[in-house]
Amino acid sequence: MSMTPAGIADRILEEAGDASRLLVAIAGPPGAGKSTLADALDAELLRRGERSVVLPMDGFHMDNGILEARGLLPRKGAPETFDVRAFDDILRAVRKGGEEVLVPVFDRDRELAIASARAIAVETRIILVEGNYLLLDETPWSRLADIFDLSIFVGPSADVLEERLRARWVHYGLDEAAIHWKLHGNDLPNGRRIIENSRKADISLEIFETG
Repeated sequence: MSMTPAGIADRILEEAGDASRLLVAIAGPPGAGKSTLADALDAELLRRGERSVVLPMDGFHMDNGILEARGLLPRKGAPETFDVRAFDDILRAVRKGGEEVLVPVFDRDRELAIASARAIAVETRIILVEGNYLLLDETPWSRLADIFDLSIFVGPSADVLEERLRARWVHYGLDEAAIHWKLHGNDLPNGRRIIENSRKADISLEIFETG
């Protein structure tokens, strides 16, 4: 199977068969290219006449006020800073189908989740769920293990990961001290935790990038 979006889409459609709904997990460290891959797969599936949508995990960040009260605000983005119960509930409602499901979306510019910002329509057949911890084999994330029909893991090398994450925080205007903390105090430790403690995926990619 080719590791291009077209090749992975072939595998997704093979797995889907005539099912009315299929959930695909796209997991990996921050900065690995998960959202780029999810968007590319969505575009490829839509091009083939399929009904698909991307459902990002980031919409389930805990609010900054709760994180601050728990001393977790500097670690925002770590596994402990997400509402896993709500995420699990939404995923199970999406998997069940039969009615529209509204899901939250994370606004990175404002660093907050917007409730009910994206609709998963009844007719949507393929749900591309994208996020860091979808395959993390730790409680409470391990409760997601039975939800996904197909899983993809994107895990670039440490050097590539650091380069991409640095570029992300430069783009958002952080100074060097803030970037150093983001990288070494949060993102890279989270990335190592994901790589070392995630369940084996059906499809594993070292890197994904367009072009």
